[in-house]
Amino acid sequence: MEANLLVIAVRDQARFHGLMKTIGRQQVRNPSACGIIAGSGEPNRMPELLNTRVEDCFQQAEVFFKRPFKRPVVSFKLRGQKAGVAHLYENLLRFNPQLYRENSEDFLKQTVPHEVAHLVAHQLFGERISPHGEEWQLIMRGVYELPPNRCHTYAIKRRSATRYIYRCPCPDSDFPFSAQRHALVKQGRGYLCRRCRNPLVFSGLTRVE
Repeated sequence: MEANLLVIAVRDQARFHGLMKTIGRQQVRNPSACGIIAGSGEPNRMPELLNTRVEDCFQQAEVFFKRPFKRPVVSFKLRGQKAGVAHLYENLLRFNPQLYRENSEDFLKQTVPHEVAHLVAHQLFGERISPHGEEWQLIMRGVYELPPNRCHTYAIKRRSATRYIYRCPCPDSDFPFSAQRHALVKQGRGYLCRRCRNPLVFSGLTRVE
């Protein structure tokens, strides 16, 4: 078994060195994989479009390397500042639906192959490579003909939050409570003003920050 794995590793390494020599010369022609998928701006088609793009990227890699690649599970439950994450050992891709909706065309063109390239590099060369190292960069350039950008440049919108305004007898005494603290007051917890020592009372007003 170990001997077979060694043969596969050597064969893949040789294929990779061939890839390095052909970067800049070999062109992969697959419009649906290289370009932007039509209708990419439709939010309700997000899972369909992303799954299609992932499949196109894998097919493109299979044509280039002349070998199959195991398909990942695709999740749309990523939040925060990251556009996508490739979980190498779970063979899982996670994408940020909010950033997709706000940047759908570039997301399909750049972010999806970025993450697929991580899985392709892992399946080709194993765990002893850097996440954005030479192998990944050359796959981005040679297979997908895209710049190997490490990070996206999407604008991150700060999530708005509702504040509940509490007051005491002191002048200009606005105390903005979070939704969690407001819920605790409803459950019976009390808060006092540090100056007058009177309880803070909900004014009935809210504001969005």
